[in-house]
Amino acid sequence: MESLKALAAQFGIADPFGRGFFSVLLTFLAAWLFTWRFIPSVREFAIKVGWADQPNERRLNKEPLPNAGGLAIFAGFLVSVVVAWTLRPIVIEQVNIQVLAILLGAAVLVLTGFIDDQYELSPLFRLVVQALAAVLLLVNGLHIDFNAIPFLPTLPHALSVPLSVVLTILWVVGLTNAVNLLDGVDGVVGGVAFVASAVLLVTAAQFPDRAAAVVLLAGLAGAALGYLRHNFNPSRIIMGDAGSNLFGYTLAAVSLLGTLKFSAGASLLVPLLIMALPILDTTQVVIGRLARGIRNPLGHPDKTHIHHRVLARTSSPRRTAVILWGIALLCGVIGMVAQGVPLPAILGTVVAVLLCLWFVAYRRVRALGREVRVSPGGQGSEA
Repeated sequence: MESLKALAAQFGIADPFGRGFFSVLLTFLAAWLFTWRFIPSVREFAIKVGWADQPNERRLNKEPLPNAGGLAIFAGFLVSVVVAWTLRPIVIEQVNIQVLAILLGAAVLVLTGFIDDQYELSPLFRLVVQALAAVLLLVNGLHIDFNAIPFLPTLPHALSVPLSVVLTILWVVGLTNAVNLLDGVDGVVGGVAFVASAVLLVTAAQFPDRAAAVVLLAGLAGAALGYLRHNFNPSRIIMGDAGSNLFGYTLAAVSLLGTLKFSAGASLLVPLLIMALPILDTTQVVIGRLARGIRNPLGHPDKTHIHHRVLARTSSPRRTAVILWGIALLCGVIGMVAQGVPLPAILGTVVAVLLCLWFVAYRRVRALGREVRVSPGGQGSEA
């Protein structure tokens, strides 16, 4: 028994038989199962009302593809948070408010993304809404402290405060758009978001002041995995901007929970390393577009993203997704090492993530085989 508790402690689990661990596990499972089972209903409704991406020169789909997956992901995420709150209410008032601020900001961006999916909002309008969602975090005490960032000089309060505000807005808006821009090949963002959520979850579990972050990340990871079951190539539904906004914003916001109670610089370093793939992708795309004389790099889509380059080499959306999942997991391992996460926890996280990704990919491929047997055109129902 003592050896089991010692092993669990390596993962940040104080009591493997306690209510806290049980609530986190149930949160993950609730999000996973609800999203998995809810998506077929959302897909059917989306087809009826015409919520779909039409084929064009940039998209890989050859026929209209339902784009309302983000709504199902958000629903699964919310259901899991309600489950967690019911099992183990958060008793710290400030954390309660911060969690509600994250959920409200995520809801606003999901709605904005969904409207954009259907009616194509302007890039400026999207940026303004994202900035307001970042400000919502700021006014509720979630921010990056400039003076806590390593290797930078300590500045007077009059300078550090406005710089902290700017950095926080850039972090939230930048990561939201980075995840959005990475969404171009079946399964990529769903898998990367699952990997990032799982890695951040284990990392956050190492600190006693981040229980709220652990719960939110468990729900986000479960929702990503449930969605991925239907999105691994060939996709039956895509998340759209609603889903990518949810993942980018929530990961950015949750990474700020609890950072004022231990090294904020270190807490920011880990998400930077874990989310290195979408951040580097967005950086190289923006720089490339600016170099070509494009004044609005976010408003001129092209095929210069990392997933486009990998797809051109592999000629397979599945292999492209798996390669990018692997890169994301490698970045996550580097982030965990930088944070000083114990080696058993790192190895356990890698094994668990790989098993989960294999399971949903296998289920999707097996379901596709059944669809083909039922209908040569691949229009059979999915289990």
